[in-house]
Amino acid sequence: MRHYLQFGRFGFNLQGTQALVMGILNVTPDSFSDAGQYQHLEFALSRAEQMILDGADIIDIGGESSRPGAPPLPLQDELQRVMPVLYALRDCGKPLSVDTYKPEVMREAILAGADMINDINGFRAPGAIDAVKDSDCALCIMHMQSVPETMQIQPQYEDVVREVIAFLHERVETMTAAGIERERLCIDPGFGFGKTVEQNYALLRATRQLRSELGLPVLAGLSRKSMIGAVTGRAVEQRLAGSLAGALAAVAQGAEIIRVHDVAETTDALKVWRMAH
Repeated sequence: MRHYLQFGRFGFNLQGTQALVMGILNVTPDSFSDAGQYQHLEFALSRAEQMILDGADIIDIGGESSRPGAPPLPLQDELQRVMPVLYALRDCGKPLSVDTYKPEVMREAILAGADMINDINGFRAPGAIDAVKDSDCALCIMHMQSVPETMQIQPQYEDVVREVIAFLHERVETMTAAGIERERLCIDPGFGFGKTVEQNYALLRATRQLRSELGLPVLAGLSRKSMIGAVTGRAVEQRLAGSLAGALAAVAQGAEIIRVHDVAETTDALKVWRMAH
């Protein structure tokens, strides 16, 4: 089973190391958790600097909200949000991920020095694979049923774990057939992207199964999501404890990258958890 992940200008040997913490930098006015806080460049850079000080291994920059019910964002709007932040941070010493499903944004981000493209659409858009295949950046393939605008309207599966694994397997095969090295790939089951609460937790419990069957590192993003709120009864801004529990559960199940809003707290929790193991 592979443990090395090629990550643009960086590379990670994931064997025997504490899970990597990916800090979320939403430069959007309408994300579900931190809407509008970091859409201005100076605030975005300050937030990124703080996450690096708090122990983030990766910064994930997103210009389009993918919360349930979110409408699509025009291409130029996304570029205007993402590119100035990417240019400003590319020498920060940490790998930079760009969260996008648009091939045009992928191309621009790679030219600007992005180290990962994190695609909620699993590189299914026409031209997406062509946009990334000749680069050396990491590629995160996520599963999503439907699209953000409608994905949480009665998601349907016969067997959510098997169907998500089958989808990810097909995408991995398609991308490697296009000449993309497996060393550049990681997978994300897509918690909250077209799944019920029960389906999300079934996938969380199956993280190790995804890891072993696909032979690729798993990225898990549960931070502050409705699957946390449904169990705890807490509003978005009160989901820190639940998010930390979710992160530790994902790592215990074999996830190697944890995508979070609360970097300092997650890093501390992982340090203590690792010492106990």
